[in-house]
Amino acid sequence: MLNDIAKSLLDDPARIMLMYAFNATGKTQLSVAYKNATKQEDGSHTGVYYNAYSEDLFVWNNDEENDGANVRLAVLPSSLSKFHSSMTEDNVRDKLNAYKPKFGFAFDPYEDDPEKGIESITFFIPNQNPDLPQPPIKISRGEERIFVWCFFLALFEVEGWANKQSRHFFIDDPVSSLDDHNIFVTAATLYDLIEKQFEKRKIIVTTHHLGLFSILSDWITKGEKSDKFKKNNKPLYKLHILSAKSGELELENCRNDVFLYHLRVLQVLTLARGAKDVRAYHFALLRQVLENVASFLGVGQFSYVLNQIGINEPSRVADIVNALSHKKVYYYESDIVVQDNLDIFEEVMSGLIAKYNFVLHAE
Repeated sequence: MLNDIAKSLLDDPARIMLMYAFNATGKTQLSVAYKNATKQEDGSHTGVYYNAYSEDLFVWNNDEENDGANVRLAVLPSSLSKFHSSMTEDNVRDKLNAYKPKFGFAFDPYEDDPEKGIESITFFIPNQNPDLPQPPIKISRGEERIFVWCFFLALFEVEGWANKQSRHFFIDDPVSSLDDHNIFVTAATLYDLIEKQFEKRKIIVTTHHLGLFSILSDWITKGEKSDKFKKNNKPLYKLHILSAKSGELELENCRNDVFLYHLRVLQVLTLARGAKDVRAYHFALLRQVLENVASFLGVGQFSYVLNQIGINEPSRVADIVNALSHKKVYYYESDIVVQDNLDIFEEVMSGLIAKYNFVLHAE
């Protein structure tokens, strides 16, 4: 079944494919099936991949025999090692900047033969005086996932790998172990990658995270640059659900099926509201819900919904929600929401729940 789905993805002319699936549905196996379906006769790969196998190339060496004095993240040898020498620490730092990391890092190449690639990566807390020692540290699981993702984003641009294996990118869930803020920063990095590459290669993104799927689909289908992802007024993208509800895996078009992710998004918003931890990216999710309700009611603008739930100056509130839904708000410096906008969030959420009586079971 996975081979059939992989073949259908291969034959589909769409340039961008976003796919939502619950965990353990088979996303990673699908990326492997797609890799096998697209191999050349000589066994060489025609595309570039990021999945759980990519993450497994990075393993902590805790240096336990020396009480962690030289703890580092080891990079297992692979077919990618020969491309390491074409990538610099600055390339990775450029990708990391969006996440505002609190750690520094340094590549540790193989001393006997630098052409073998990077043996490990050492992390440390930067200090003001570079002459002072910077003892190595072990970063958190979430920080590690961010670093590995940025490492691969930099590697995607290396000539000889991305240019040779140029038919497609298959990105499988780069958001494991990340908090909500960093998930949406990752959405921004993915969108940038899609925007830059989709005309040259097919882009397939799979995820179990409803927020990531929702935001990416919103930017591509309705965002300020959405016309860029169409040709002759026809979309160059498709949105899918990898589903096992019939007992067998199948690829569903979520625009033709009942896909109630807006209820899950409302749960996320309700939990943030209850915890008094509303961030800028929550407005992007709120916009998704408002647009879904507007679509259900058969109207084009969600300001109509704001009017229906009793919001004063619905056009002004819609402008604020749109502004806070832009991808740049996910960067750290603008993640905190001012009180006036928090009041708007509270008013809109209260109006939505009261007007439409959503049953959310959010605790």
